[in-house]
Amino acid sequence: MSPRPTPPGSTDCHCHIFGPAARFPYAEPRSYTPDDETLEDYLALLDRLGLDRGVIVQPSAYDRDNACTLDALRRAPDRLRGVAVVGAETTEASLRAMHRDGIRGLRANEYRRDGVAAYHGGVRLAEIEPFFPVMAELGWHLQLWIDARHLPDLEPRLAKVPVPIVVDHMGRLHHSHGVNDPGFQALRRGVAEGRYMAKLSGTYRLGATKPDYLEAKPFHDALVAANPDALVWGTDWPHPRPDGGRPDAARLLEVFLDWTSDPVLRRKVLTDTPARLYDFPPA
Repeated sequence: MSPRPTPPGSTDCHCHIFGPAARFPYAEPRSYTPDDETLEDYLALLDRLGLDRGVIVQPSAYDRDNACTLDALRRAPDRLRGVAVVGAETTEASLRAMHRDGIRGLRANEYRRDGVAAYHGGVRLAEIEPFFPVMAELGWHLQLWIDARHLPDLEPRLAKVPVPIVVDHMGRLHHSHGVNDPGFQALRRGVAEGRYMAKLSGTYRLGATKPDYLEAKPFHDALVAANPDALVWGTDWPHPRPDGGRPDAARLLEVFLDWTSDPVLRRKVLTDTPARLYDFPPA
């Protein structure tokens, strides 16, 4: 468990479940092959960290086959919600069935390196746009995986999205670009105005150095200052394809607690906003 207590209802808003591969085989092709990191492993992690709830994000290693994610949601419905990856092959009836299983959003992958998808298995925004009416009806959100430097180009389309937009990993740009980068400033403004939400997760994905990840702190601080009611936090466990080695989830939580010392702000980010966004009962 974390050395410091967390508020009741604290939620890890970004994790992935992998395997067992013998039951849930990975997609072909894929960008990486993870070790089995099962539901039982994840629930044990939540208990160790003193977190009550978690949100499973469909990982690219499974492409559009959400079976592993849905199985975990069905087996721990009181503690877990999910974000799915689907494309044009999906029906409205399938989305409604996913809602009953605990899905509360769809993930769009607009993360590119030199104009090319960085991961196999992602679904772009264009494939999700037809689902916006049913997403709005169900109270879902759009989770956006993007390098914030590319956010300004996408903003005209995002302005038409009728559901909350949650940006992964503080915008996932390398810390060397700084908080004054135009893309990060677009994210910060969107958070301040309530047009976007952001996950205070993936500090190591900004190229920050463990164990303290201090290079990522200015980005965290800028988003908290912009609008603490539009933020959630997550471990990104089990950290697929980490830069600089696999981090320790307990340490990532400690870093968040260090950087977010106000108990009111902690409760907003860890409990209150996740409860609204993912449709958990009030803590």
